[in-house]
Amino acid sequence: MHYLCSPINYTYMMTAKEIRDSFKSFFESKEHLIVPSAPMVVKDDPTLMFTNAGMNQFKDIILGNRAPKSRRVADSQKCLRVSGKHNDLEEVGHDTYHHTMFEMLGNWSFGDYFKKEAISWAWEYLVDVLKLDPKNLYATVFEGSPEEGLERDNEAAAIWEQFLPKDHILNGNKHDNFWEMGDTGPCGPCSEIHMDSRSEAEKAQVPGRDLVNKDHPQVIEIWNLVFMQFNRKADHSLEPLPAKVIDTGMGFERLVRTLQGKQSNYDTDVFQPIIKQIGALTGLEYGKDEKVDIAMRVVADHIRTIAFSITDGQLPSNAKAGYVIRRILRRAVRYAYTFLGQKEAFLYKLLPVLIDNMGDAYPELNAQKTLIEKVIIEEEESFLRTLDTGIKLLDKVMADTKATGKTEISGVSAFTLYDTYGFPLDLTELILRENGMSANINEFNEEMGKQKARARNAAAVENGDWVVLKEGETEFVGYDFTEYETSILRYREVKQKSGIIYQIVLDKTPFYAEMGGQVGDQGVIVSEFETIDIIDTKKENGLPVHITKKLPQHPEAPMMACVDTDKRHACEANHTATHLVDEALREVLGTHVEQKGSLVTPDGLRFDFSHFQKVTDEELRQVERLVNAKIREDLPLQEHRNLPIEEAKKLGAIALFGEKYGDRVRVVQFGNSIEFCGGVHASSTGRIGMFKIISESSIAAGVRRIEAITGEAVENMVYSIQDTILALKAVLPGSSIETAVKKAIDENAALKKQVEEFLKEKAAQVKERLISQARDINGIKVISAVIPGTTAMVKDMVFSIRAEHPQSTIVIIGSVEADKPMLTVSVSEDLTSRFNAGQMVREAARLIQGGGGGQPHFATAGGKNPDGLHAAVESLTQAIN
Repeated sequence: MHYLCSPINYTYMMTAKEIRDSFKSFFESKEHLIVPSAPMVVKDDPTLMFTNAGMNQFKDIILGNRAPKSRRVADSQKCLRVSGKHNDLEEVGHDTYHHTMFEMLGNWSFGDYFKKEAISWAWEYLVDVLKLDPKNLYATVFEGSPEEGLERDNEAAAIWEQFLPKDHILNGNKHDNFWEMGDTGPCGPCSEIHMDSRSEAEKAQVPGRDLVNKDHPQVIEIWNLVFMQFNRKADHSLEPLPAKVIDTGMGFERLVRTLQGKQSNYDTDVFQPIIKQIGALTGLEYGKDEKVDIAMRVVADHIRTIAFSITDGQLPSNAKAGYVIRRILRRAVRYAYTFLGQKEAFLYKLLPVLIDNMGDAYPELNAQKTLIEKVIIEEEESFLRTLDTGIKLLDKVMADTKATGKTEISGVSAFTLYDTYGFPLDLTELILRENGMSANINEFNEEMGKQKARARNAAAVENGDWVVLKEGETEFVGYDFTEYETSILRYREVKQKSGIIYQIVLDKTPFYAEMGGQVGDQGVIVSEFETIDIIDTKKENGLPVHITKKLPQHPEAPMMACVDTDKRHACEANHTATHLVDEALREVLGTHVEQKGSLVTPDGLRFDFSHFQKVTDEELRQVERLVNAKIREDLPLQEHRNLPIEEAKKLGAIALFGEKYGDRVRVVQFGNSIEFCGGVHASSTGRIGMFKIISESSIAAGVRRIEAITGEAVENMVYSIQDTILALKAVLPGSSIETAVKKAIDENAALKKQVEEFLKEKAAQVKERLISQARDINGIKVISAVIPGTTAMVKDMVFSIRAEHPQSTIVIIGSVEADKPMLTVSVSEDLTSRFNAGQMVREAARLIQGGGGGQPHFATAGGKNPDGLHAAVESLTQAIN
């Protein structure tokens, strides 16, 4: 297909879909391979949780770890920026152009064309194809950095002078116009294209060049052309890259806004259908109230992020990437709660319009609709309960602060609300303002700084430069061998908080690198000089790295790489079992079951799957029987390597949502179980031995988890059960353990009943004795004592006394249960205006090293020091005087 550069009819406004397609068609006409978007959730890059730029899926190519299939590539990539240096979250909704999830249009050259083509094609697409007015365009070029010996990017500036007047070509500093992948790695100058969308009157007053990179909402960057030509080393020095790379990224939403003549991204057909649906559901109108508008923009942006993240396999949780998604979801719920009046689950109702709007470009949304809906509903309802609890806690903080005569709550309290209850500071401040109060922001920022410092220290990793012994790529031979002759290609030192480790890259390796839920192999590399332990094998940016605690003294020597076969075979059995479990679950529960995650280790397996209710014991037994039947069949492994993906689909191979597959794939088949899979497997199902499920649980709305064991682990579990049964038989009389246990339970229940009757009689006697020993203090009947007894018995006794003596009576009881002291105080209703039981126990609890509280008429306190009980009871009694 070739793109026809015909003039645009200005009576017709291009839709977002047409704009996306036009970009791909244009670069296809420039001999670029159009590739699909990678998942938004990153699986094999320890430095990233989410795809935050279009280049992420090509990172291994840029780093030289993998050869490109084509030297020219273009795509539209879904991205997420909410953490690290690319953190736009707090701006989202408050301005017109920041988003959490956004699409990045990009074109790449891997050692092919460079600045001239990148700039001229960008100009051709924007001006000749899309018909943007050249007088509204500005380009920035890197101004240079004398301290690094870098001159101004005169090459890029000279190319731009062919298209733009010099006053539209601006110098940019290192922050804006020198792009770096990270602290080390490929980097280089970049050239941004900015669009001035202001009115002619505004342009006449202030020229656009004065507003570039000044955060003006109508003078914005739309395209960044990155010229990667250096490699940043660990000592911060720069060296030229052997193969230069072009990496461009254009904000799709910003481009649509420009072409549709809107002043805000949210006014385009990317967001308007969602915003209109929000208005229909809430009865509010967009454009009438700024706070309502912000809330609508937040919700419209965030629902996209949440839905796509769940689709790509990232469920909300309390850790890492899952916490980021939960935080975004809660931010949307909070805005809907506070400004849109939504006190019940609401976000999930926007899914139909989102799918209608984006389902054609991303069909996985519709395929995962039920799961997305259930996860969002559960998360919304859970957070709304948390929100209610947090508001009550804030009410108490405000009341306690006012009681001290202050109107400013501590920043520590505000941070606790943020950290524990998900209250952003602005929500706390909003509620405080409504009550004529404020928060100590300096203290809050101090607490936030401490938390960030802890996180940075915990995650700090310092990578050394690669020491290259020879060039080449790693060849994985582990499907066929567990030992193989090899040599080291390169190695480097990695400093972590836990200590120093080393990463080694081999030219040929039988070691499986952690991927797809299966842990990496362990083992050794052996030369004639030494043996080095491989403690783990991981894949970083497509590169298999072998992790050791020390380097070989002779890294250039030929070596033998040897996998720990006991652990490998156990992993193979467990991985094969996950495939059989997947098939069995579909047969028992239904074809709606889809794998949502897995973990395969030598010790066992974990399998997460979509299902919307608890799996019954009978269903679990059916799954076990089906899997074990397949094991007894001893089905052989049928492996299809390097299979064209269309042929794999014709075989009926099951693919995982959220995984990105290339043009050629590996398919693993055991009978009717056929799946895309790169992991290592048993040569036949019989080698699994036996399969046993040990637990089934819920991990999220609509997602269940099975944990299971195989082989020797099942054997050991059977022996353990057998030993337990034999031990029980030895101590229980009779031939039937079940009968003996039932008899013991019945006898215990009868004895327990007798004890309860005895305790009731004893309590009644104690109660009468206490009443008879009551003291009259200033006209008040005071019943106080320290007695043995359970908490429940004391409570019943106190309430019985209250019922018999409802007027002018105070009861103070100290008791000890399991070495734990307890204070119980009761005040008759007519005395609560003078004596508060809650305050009384709080003060006396210090004598038993504890705390407590309650209502004015009844309160309790527990502690750690039984020896202080008598003093506590006496102090309470004296207080009545």
